[in-house]
Amino acid sequence: MRQIALGNTGIQVSRLCFGTLTVGPLQANLPLEEGAEVLAHGIRRGITFFDTAQLYETYPYLRRAMERTGRRDIIVSSKTYAYTREMAVEAVEQARRELNRDYVDIFMLHEQESVHTLRGHAHALEYLWECKQKGIIRAVGASMHHIAAVEGACRQGLDCIHPLLNRDGLGIVDGSRRQMEEALLLAHGKGVGIFSMKPLGGGNLFSQAEECLRYILGLPWLDCVAIGMQSPEEVDANVTYWETGAFESGQIKALTGKTRRLHIDGWCEGCGLCRDRCSQHALSIQEGKAVCRHEKCILCGYCSTICPAWAIKVV
Repeated sequence: MRQIALGNTGIQVSRLCFGTLTVGPLQANLPLEEGAEVLAHGIRRGITFFDTAQLYETYPYLRRAMERTGRRDIIVSSKTYAYTREMAVEAVEQARRELNRDYVDIFMLHEQESVHTLRGHAHALEYLWECKQKGIIRAVGASMHHIAAVEGACRQGLDCIHPLLNRDGLGIVDGSRRQMEEALLLAHGKGVGIFSMKPLGGGNLFSQAEECLRYILGLPWLDCVAIGMQSPEEVDANVTYWETGAFESGQIKALTGKTRRLHIDGWCEGCGLCRDRCSQHALSIQEGKAVCRHEKCILCGYCSTICPAWAIKVV
């Protein structure tokens, strides 16, 4: 698997980043040993870069995968919604404890919207910079679905960013694909490390997987791409494509054979918290129940974390 420099961070990563959201409680909810084996299979196939978050609850899967493979040198990027110093301390220490590591390679503010939200997280961000000075974190960044957050990250001097980008611009909240590309090109020119997310639009673009991957991997200013995987077969298919630019016979079925959707159970109470949480405006309340516009949903699963009735899941 080809390794590449992540901007000016000094960190070398595989051009394929394993997004761990899909194996954890918010999506497949695989048993620990089964999910860890999927991640371990990725490590054996040459993937060295793994994206996680405090929200995902996938630290135990990564820790077990490292134990299985004996590889403690993988690059781990995590994220937190912390906005106070105390919350940031808790987030960093939780990651170190549950990963059983002294440091976390990359720590990011989760789902930022603009320079204003970044400033609203200033106390947490200040602590992350302190951790970098101490060697507890190697790079500081932010993830985003907003173009304005890319621009804000550049203004704040962040080391790296994790933006949403795909061929159809699905999920970009405040503009077009072209506008996101222009913002990312400027970030690249400033030496910001860029690893994108949702190349298949959270599953909505599975039927055009080859075209979408050809687009995203053809962007010369994009360092690497994170994609979620739930089985060794999906890992093999993606590794093959990243290495050769094409799938082997039958491998495309590993990506397109399973259609994932947001499922809302009948006991939904219609409280509206999920609607308010959804940055994609894919949820609404109709006749006292939450309803999903699947064409707008990017299957992040974040709405499920705020549902008091536990009525939402990605299936």
